[in-house]
Amino acid sequence: MPRSTDLGTPTAPRFTVDGQGHVAGTRQVASPHCDVRPPGTAITLVVIHGISLPPGKFGGDGVEQLFMGTLDPAAHPYYAGIAGHRVSAHLFIRRDGEVVQFVPCWRRAWHAGVSSWRGRERCNDSAIGIELEGTDRAPYAAPQYDALADLLVALKCRYPLTAAVGHSDVAPGRKSDPGPAFDWGRLATATGYRRLDERRGVHL
Repeated sequence: MPRSTDLGTPTAPRFTVDGQGHVAGTRQVASPHCDVRPPGTAITLVVIHGISLPPGKFGGDGVEQLFMGTLDPAAHPYYAGIAGHRVSAHLFIRRDGEVVQFVPCWRRAWHAGVSSWRGRERCNDSAIGIELEGTDRAPYAAPQYDALADLLVALKCRYPLTAAVGHSDVAPGRKSDPGPAFDWGRLATATGYRRLDERRGVHL
């Protein structure tokens, strides 16, 4: 589903996904924080997160270093409590719309933690994790919505996805991201997909 120009002329898709889950059009940085999905597990869910390191600061290398396991605990007071965490996401969208891929989609990234969606536990098994650089309260940037919409369309072309939801939806009470600052209606409009309900998510 390529985007169209104002004149209605289709444009080439920004992203494509190959058979190994590598997303062309992204910067590739291989995180060690991943493993193999359980045999026979279909990829049916996208979990959208929000992250910034240090908290509330944008544009630095903290997120990339966290996902690579190289975060210096002495670089910022907040880092001392998280530097040893083994976490990652498949994709990270910076404020300017740049997309970094840390884990190929066929592998299991460690992003959702203890989680459940519609009765199914361990969302990491069947989900693709996408981190947006941001906070629960600061509006996400227009280039991020554009990149996310294009990513969802590309991923849907490759995998039998059924929904994109927030981290707060799969881990309620434990996680709050991407928070009230994330505009699900804007994402639904950009992709053409239907909302799950008035508060969260889109059908894919």
